[in-house]
Amino acid sequence: MKTKTEEFKAIILAGGSGERFWPLSTAEKPKQFLRVFGGESLLRQSVTRLNGVVRPRNVYIITSRALVAATRRELPEVPPENIVGEPMRRDTGAAVALGVALAGNGVLGFFASDQMVADPAGFRVALRKAIDAAAGHRIVTLGIKPTYPSTGFGYVDPATKRFVEKPSSDKAKEYLSKGFLWNAGMFIARAGVFRSAIVNYAPALTELSEANFGERVSPSRLDRIYEALPKISFDFAVMEPFSRTTVPGSGVEVVPGDFGWDDVGSFAAFDKYFPHDSRGNVREGPCTVVESQSNICVARAARISLLGVKNLVVITTPDSVLVADKSRIADMKKLFRK
Repeated sequence: MKTKTEEFKAIILAGGSGERFWPLSTAEKPKQFLRVFGGESLLRQSVTRLNGVVRPRNVYIITSRALVAATRRELPEVPPENIVGEPMRRDTGAAVALGVALAGNGVLGFFASDQMVADPAGFRVALRKAIDAAAGHRIVTLGIKPTYPSTGFGYVDPATKRFVEKPSSDKAKEYLSKGFLWNAGMFIARAGVFRSAIVNYAPALTELSEANFGERVSPSRLDRIYEALPKISFDFAVMEPFSRTTVPGSGVEVVPGDFGWDDVGSFAAFDKYFPHDSRGNVREGPCTVVESQSNICVARAARISLLGVKNLVVITTPDSVLVADKSRIADMKKLFRK
């Protein structure tokens, strides 16, 4: 008889656009392909830390159609038919629905491709607990023990299972005092539970989640389905209403995790993971820094020289230059608005 772990299938969402780490990342090579954190790409790390929990044949990657070839080169052990490209971006609601359709049956887990985990062994321990907890009509989420009152992450209350959006600074401090956990967007449940939750709370995604694509996904069929889909996150469409259900044996379960999780969501991660000089500057490549402090300087092309400045992010690549105030790096997407 197969165990739950043997039946487990992992679906990794890897459709990033490359905006938050531009110009180091681009639409053609988004954040999950960067090799600046830990020597391996974030995408490779997301698969490697699942070793021992899931077989490569049971790993599925949902990416953009333009990134399918690059993803297959990055992950040669994953069956090529398990790496599927979305024809257009429709947020995580559609990506999860597509993953449910591809993986079929068993216990499914959804993970982002652009996150870091400092303690992979601890991650696997928490994941196995979540797999065991995925019984009945429950969706299990891994809640991360916060290390500071972040305003950039969503939270989940482990007592009430209530999901809350990114809070203000005061609210974040309140959430920490109440024992709330960070919502890392990791969800584990039986395939039938995901399908039922989508039918009940996000019916517009039902055709996709229940599609039988056979051995290979038809691009034309996927195009037709995606054109009619709403752009909505899985958290908002399914997890928030599902967490409020009063049906016995149903709802959300939270497994706490303390394994050094970080979504490395902006250039602020360089301050966290890279060494600093005596004045708090992070320097990579040919950077000359004089009477300057607390800057992030990454020279992948032209030399960078900083004089008398502080709290800047300055990046050069063969194609582009970025100069930004550190306090504004959370607003990187504004550079791409038309």
